[in-house]
Amino acid sequence: MKRVTIHDVADAAGVSLATVDRVLNGRPGVRKTTIEKVNRAVATLDYKPDVFAAGLAKKRLYRFHFLIPNGPNAFMEDLTREALSHARSMSGDRMHVHVEPIDAFDGHRVAGTLALLDPSVCDGVAVVAPAFPEVRASIDRLQDRGVPVVTLVSDHPASARQHFVGIDNMAAGRTAGRLLGRFLPASPAKVGVLAGSLGLRDHAERHDGFREVIEQDFPHLQLLKVREGRDDNSRNKDVVGRIIAEHPDLAGLYNIGAGNRGTIAALTASGRASEIVFVGHELTPYTREALQASVLDAVIAQDPGHEIRSAIRILKALCDKMPIIEGQERIGIDVFVKDNLPDDTNQSAPQPAS
Repeated sequence: MKRVTIHDVADAAGVSLATVDRVLNGRPGVRKTTIEKVNRAVATLDYKPDVFAAGLAKKRLYRFHFLIPNGPNAFMEDLTREALSHARSMSGDRMHVHVEPIDAFDGHRVAGTLALLDPSVCDGVAVVAPAFPEVRASIDRLQDRGVPVVTLVSDHPASARQHFVGIDNMAAGRTAGRLLGRFLPASPAKVGVLAGSLGLRDHAERHDGFREVIEQDFPHLQLLKVREGRDDNSRNKDVVGRIIAEHPDLAGLYNIGAGNRGTIAALTASGRASEIVFVGHELTPYTREALQASVLDAVIAQDPGHEIRSAIRILKALCDKMPIIEGQERIGIDVFVKDNLPDDTNQSAPQPAS
């Protein structure tokens, strides 16, 4: 299908290219009737501006900073890898993407990193934002300094951030509750819940959605108190080991965050992996292997490549004051079991758990 161009819009509206450009960019000097003709042509032709081509035409350099948590979190490693890959591939498009590692559990350090940024060093920021007041304040101040901010994976809606790039975490939690409730028999049973920290908004929202579905539709299931492992494999291994030891009748387990290697190790060591229904998040080499081994029953996933591409497109649109195409930027929720795993040629081989 032939792509609609600005030339098509100009022809349909009966005006010059310069006039279409002035209307699309909201510049003055165009009569109201002409603006209406251009807007009708845009709507009729379903014209979508090519913001990357526009940036190249203006010879502008875009400098974007991505603040992504470090540590042994396989999904964040995938997110970082995607960002670095795009940084290399887009350097010829006058696009510079810098990846800065952060500690998502240390709000003061994240706030301090944001405080160092301003228009002299970057044109836009994407941050996995922990839900701390100091982080919200730093996002607001960065916006005030004229640097657009989008939140990535975990939202901070109370802040002045421009856009959120990530899945609907309430829906993801509800999906986990539905899966686990349907997998377990319709008789009383205990379910363990593990989080990195309920201080992280994405974890809190997933927990709320999960609990809502279990309480409404599977009231025979008893949810144990949430344990927090800070997405650390060693901590998760210890925490899950204790849950299994304290509750020999444990029937289900939901890991809201990362640290799946530790959770998998504890379940395997217990000898009860085949008895306990385990639902987790993110398709990584480790969760893929656990699905294939029937240690993990279902994975709720999001596409890190889509999220990075979306964040870059949105930041560029914000810099250019262009519209954001919501349908293109909506991040979907994927559900994987061992029977529908995608091809793994792009995934790294699992390394020994740390």
